[in-house]
Amino acid sequence: MASSTTTTSTGSTKVDAVVQKAAAAAPGQLSGISLYSRFALAGAICCSVTHGALTPVDVVKTRIQLDPATYNRGLIGGFKQVIKAEGAGALLTGFGPTAAGYFLQGSLKFGGYEFFKQQFITYAGYENASNYRTGVYLASSAAAEFFADIALCPLEATRIRLVSEPTYANGLIGGFSKMFRQEGLGAFYAGFGPILFKQIPYTMSKFVVFEKVSELVFGVFPKKDMSPSMQTVANLGSGLMAGFAAAIVSQPADTMLSKINKTKGAPGEGTTVRLIKIAKELGLRGSYTGIGARLFMVGTLTAGQFAIYGSLKDVFGAKGGVEISK
Repeated sequence: MASSTTTTSTGSTKVDAVVQKAAAAAPGQLSGISLYSRFALAGAICCSVTHGALTPVDVVKTRIQLDPATYNRGLIGGFKQVIKAEGAGALLTGFGPTAAGYFLQGSLKFGGYEFFKQQFITYAGYENASNYRTGVYLASSAAAEFFADIALCPLEATRIRLVSEPTYANGLIGGFSKMFRQEGLGAFYAGFGPILFKQIPYTMSKFVVFEKVSELVFGVFPKKDMSPSMQTVANLGSGLMAGFAAAIVSQPADTMLSKINKTKGAPGEGTTVRLIKIAKELGLRGSYTGIGARLFMVGTLTAGQFAIYGSLKDVFGAKGGVEISK
């Protein structure tokens, strides 16, 4: 995934290593900051665009999670309830923090994934990395997501507060400043544990499933023989499968994140205590509240992200990475 340069496996990881290194070092190939800044920008745009476009679905999904007794008519029914009660404009609540937060998170997630993957390949050696590539994908995505969540958490906390309390503030700046003024910096990271618990398994599933499905697809239909449009279709299909897997794995933590950011805790009540209390209240079934809306949302946005990301890498000339897929 690191490069749009197409190479075909020879069946020998040792020979593949020589071929990949030669391709990466070829004239015109980027490296270092020039390469990874392009990966980061492509990731920032694809995440910001897709998450921003799905803000209405996220609003309904969050309402279902926070107030299942009221919003109990599914995704379509939830849309109708929000529009009837608050007007169509309510569906765009939290658009500002969503677009800004995922621009930052996307840059660190995709750029970081490509960076850490290269570091693991360098450390382990091409042959070992290729033979144990699933571990490389998992470790790279987990490391990237950790740093991405540090940037995302304050904006996600603001978004959830705006969605759960429509009269709380007017937009990103107002909501962010009010939370900081009234509750301090700690309020923005009250959900850091749940967001890690949600996003790291989510991202690990997302990247490893995408890589594995892509490997299967390109094993049957060689990438070098596919047109750019067909490569985009392949990315869409692989991304859709990756999104479904990621949504199922991360749904319990997503519900807990919505709950913990809905209101501030009682005086002296720590984050861990709040999380345990929420988990007991929800139970397994309750933690999957809103899974239908989230499957639709995550499947759609993940497919869109990988399709946009692949196309933008070509536009930005982000070539020069080393691939370990077979």
